Amino acid sequence: MRALTPEMVHHVWEKMRHLIPKPDDRHPLGCHRRRAPDVLCFWGILVRLVTGCSWQDAEATLQWQVSDTTLRARRNEWLRAGVYDQLFQDALADYDRVGLLDLEHTAADGSLHKAPCGGPGSGPNPCDRGKLGWKWLIIVDATGVPIGWVIEGANRQDSVLLAATIDSVPAPLRERIHWLHLDRGFDNGNVRAQLKERKLSDQCIARKRPRGEPDAVLPPPLFTGKRWPVERTNSWLSNYGQMRRNTDRNPEHRHAQLALAVTFLIAGKLIDHAKKSPIR
Repeated sequence: MRALTPEMVHHVWEKMRHLIPKPDDRHPLGCHRRRAPDVLCFWGILVRLVTGCSWQDAEATLQWQVSDTTLRARRNEWLRAGVYDQLFQDALADYDRVGLLDLEHTAADGSLHKAPCGGPGSGPNPCDRGKLGWKWLIIVDATGVPIGWVIEGANRQDSVLLAATIDSVPAPLRERIHWLHLDRGFDNGNVRAQLKERKLSDQCIARKRPRGEPDAVLPPPLFTGKRWPVERTNSWLSNYGQMRRNTDRNPEHRHAQLALAVTFLIAGKLIDHAKKSPIR
């Protein structure tokens, strides 16, 4: 997977290491074990995200240079420091700075996945015979880069989560959104009222067929081919093993994993843009 290539890991790690707070290594007796390197823990967290393996398997992949307990502790330490959210925000700002962020046409959609260990933020998946699952609802720009999301149980309807998803977008970016493209699952009055309240009156929502009228002729869509970027992005994110089958029970941990996966998605686009640019 591309996220494990040296150039991708180096790019993201160089951004992340400046966000990690300096640890307090002082010990009253001066006899504690040496702290495991942050970069090694970053590799372990990334391996688990990409493959979906257990913490013990990630430890074995790193040839037991760091314990699974240390990997979990370091993840929680960075989570409390807000490293993952800041990493995503910085990557999104870099993407916008080079002029690649296109908010003329945005799209939102959800994606359901397995959560066999349950916990808060999970629920019976209606598309998987009621097995425990979770979902994310993301909003992306015209190039498929996520600018905001929410995570919930698989039994929550997308239309119920749309308002929170829009609110998760940074305010300066939210003000630049022009068109929002949605599928027919969002075709109801509550959604339109919420969009109007947030000054997103320019929306393109696929229409439902009236009940009892299967042969009803629906009006043609105002735009075509503008909603596929979000479907492609959901496919990209689903390539990560821990996204497809999430074994964490804490919604904060799932959120951190999604933020890291989105950061790698943006990093790949920035690297490709740099290679194509005539100015180095």
